[in-house]
Amino acid sequence: MSKNARQPYCVSKEAGHQTSAESWGTGRAVARIPRVRGGGTHRSGQGAFGNMCRGGRMFAPTKPWRRWHRRVNLRQRRAAVAAALAASGVPALVQARGHIIEKIPELPLVVSDKVQEITKTKQAVIFLRRVKAWSDVLKVYKSQRLRAGKGKMRNRRRVQRKGPLIIYHKDKGLSRAFRNIPGVEMLNVNKLNLLKLAPGGHLGRFIIWTQSAFDRLDALFGSWKTPSKLKKNFNLPQPKMANTDLTRLLKSDEIRNVLRKPNKRVIHAKRKLNPLTNTRAMLKLNPFAAVLKRKALLDQARRRNQRALALAEKRGVKLPENHPAMKAEKLRERRRKTISAAMAKKPKKPAAKKTAPPAPKKKTVEKAAKKAEKKAAKPAEKAAKPAEKPAAK
Repeated sequence: MSKNARQPYCVSKEAGHQTSAESWGTGRAVARIPRVRGGGTHRSGQGAFGNMCRGGRMFAPTKPWRRWHRRVNLRQRRAAVAAALAASGVPALVQARGHIIEKIPELPLVVSDKVQEITKTKQAVIFLRRVKAWSDVLKVYKSQRLRAGKGKMRNRRRVQRKGPLIIYHKDKGLSRAFRNIPGVEMLNVNKLNLLKLAPGGHLGRFIIWTQSAFDRLDALFGSWKTPSKLKKNFNLPQPKMANTDLTRLLKSDEIRNVLRKPNKRVIHAKRKLNPLTNTRAMLKLNPFAAVLKRKALLDQARRRNQRALALAEKRGVKLPENHPAMKAEKLRERRRKTISAAMAKKPKKPAAKKTAPPAPKKKTVEKAAKKAEKKAAKPAEKAAKPAEKPAAK
C-alpha cells in the first residue's frame, strides 16, 4: 500500500538524441559508436547516443507508464486494519515495536474528549507528560539523525522514530496543537490509515484514543456477534485460536491421549566413503593397509636417502651431518650394532646328539627279501625258454 503514494517519473524522451551523429564505420582505427558531425569545435567527432558516451542517453530510459501502484483487496485492507488495532492493545507487541510505555497506566489508553479542544502546543506537551507518554516523544528527539544514502540530496535529509498516534473523532484544534511535536501523528477514527497504524508493516503502534473515537469502533467494525453498521458486508475476523494458552493445551490429557507418541528414533543416512581416497574407510575394510602404507613411505624414504648418498659418493662430496640421508644411515648402523650385540649375548642352544636309526621290523625285512628274490628269478626264466619259430606260410 505504501507504493500507492508514488508519483510517476522518467527521463526526457529525447534526452541524449539531440545531436546529429553517424558512425564512421570500420577501418578508421576508432570505435564504431556514432560520432557528432561537423568541425571547428571539440564536440565534433565525439561519441554520441550510447550510454557509455558523455552526453548520451541512459541504458533503457525510464518510462512514465511503469506500474507504480498496487491494488489490494478491500477485505484484506479491512482485516489488516482490524489486526493493527487489536495489536495496539497488547503491551508486549507495543513494546516489541520500540515504544516506551512502562509508565502508561493501561492499554488501550483512552482519554477524555476535552483533548480535542486543545489548541496550543504547550498544552499538548503538558497533556503528554500527564499521561506518561512524553518518554516516547523523547525517544523520537534522541533518534533524529541524517539519512544514509542519496535521499539527503532529495529533501529527505533527516529521519526519526515514530512516536504516539492520537486518534480523535472531531478536530476542534487538536491537529494544530500536536502537529509540531516530533513523532506525534493524528488520525480521524472515520479515516483510519493502515500505514500509520502499522508503519513499515510492524504491528503494535502506541495509540492514544479519545473517548468518542473509541466508542465509534463498535459501529465501524462491529463485534463477533453483530456485523458492522458502517461497512457493507463486513464481519469482524474470527480468532484462529479459541484458547491462546498454548502450553496448557499441549500438556492437557485430552489432547495427549489422541496424539501418537513422538518418534525418537532418528535414522541417519550413511555416508558413502571411497576407500581409495579415505584412509578410515580403507582401514575398516583392510586393517593391514596401514602397515602397507607405512612400508611404502619408509621404502620411498630409504630409496631417496640411498640415491642422495650414491650421488654424493659419485661426485666426491661429503654430505653434512644434519642431512636426512646421513641421519638415516647413522640410525641404520646403530640399529645393526644393537641387533648384533643382542644376538651375541643370547645363549647358544646345545647341539642335538645324533641317534642311530631304529632297527627295521622283521616283517618288513622278510617282505623286502621276497621282493628281491622274485626280481632275480624273472630274468632267469626268460633266458631258459627257447625262442619260438615263426609259422610256415
